[in-house]
Amino acid sequence: MSALEQQLEAFRQQVTSVDSEADLQQLKVAFLGKKGSVSQLRRQMGKMKPEERKAFGAAFNRCKNQIESELEDRRKHLDQQARLRDLERTEDLTMPPTRPRFGTLHPITRTRRELLATFRRLGFDVAEGPHIEHEAYNFDALNFQPEHPARDEQDTFFVRGQHGEEGSGIVLRTHTSPVQIRSMLTRQPPIRVVAPGTVFRRDDDPTHSPMFHQIEGLYVDRDVSMADLKATLLQFTSAFFGTGLDIRLRPSFFPFVEPGAEFDMQCPFCRGDGCNVCKTTGWIELGGSGMVHPAVFESVGIDPEEYTGWAFGFGIDRMAMLLHGIPDLRLMFDGDVRFLEQFPC
Repeated sequence: MSALEQQLEAFRQQVTSVDSEADLQQLKVAFLGKKGSVSQLRRQMGKMKPEERKAFGAAFNRCKNQIESELEDRRKHLDQQARLRDLERTEDLTMPPTRPRFGTLHPITRTRRELLATFRRLGFDVAEGPHIEHEAYNFDALNFQPEHPARDEQDTFFVRGQHGEEGSGIVLRTHTSPVQIRSMLTRQPPIRVVAPGTVFRRDDDPTHSPMFHQIEGLYVDRDVSMADLKATLLQFTSAFFGTGLDIRLRPSFFPFVEPGAEFDMQCPFCRGDGCNVCKTTGWIELGGSGMVHPAVFESVGIDPEEYTGWAFGFGIDRMAMLLHGIPDLRLMFDGDVRFLEQFPC
């Protein structure tokens, strides 16, 4: 009995200082919870004589009911105080309303949509493929030889088998070129597609990311030439960056094209005069291109004696960096709201 009175007195000393709903709940748990100080006293009933249990049980219930009643009174007091504070609060109706913050498109998403809209106007269809590819599509059909360095684990993410074994032949695609292979396997010439998407390589520095975005174009028909390729690229740069910009092709090697060429665009910021963006050269490298290799046509069942074609590819992330003057590629993948707020719709 004495212990119950002590607990009730301790509760009353604390309840008057509680000033929040959360603290009130904690106080209730401390006294009436499963391991509360009052609840623990109930266990003493098993040690009492039968005639003492009835009196103690009645006293325990009175103590518990009293605590619950005073908890409710304190809760009503806190609610009343909150209503009074609301009534005392004043609003300045002359102040302009707070405008909600709206989300915006990520610069890569916006750049990708603009690229697709441009290529659709040029007569291209959009084709897509899986992120997880078999080496047959990612390398073999694209004329990558077995000893090519791109097949090494230092460049490519290989997917291990179900039990962790190597040699499954499954990779995270390193480019969107497998979509070109799938398009040629399922379509008949003439074929005119662009393939945008996410690709993966073992790179990580200010200008490279392990995950990035590419867009590739493919045109297959009779009598297709490098002149058609250059004309298409010239039309694209004019439509996307503005008229009056020239392009140039520089000889280069890619396993899936022959001949191959890097293609550069005249810097849209200085118009060829030289600036920090183009490193004073007047030109900006965009990507690779070339005539589709006969071995690639043979791997998809297209007669290279009857048909020719060209392909090109470049990074969407790099295009976004050029359009918006972004110095570090990794900024676009950090998810920092302060960075994204700089690109409102």
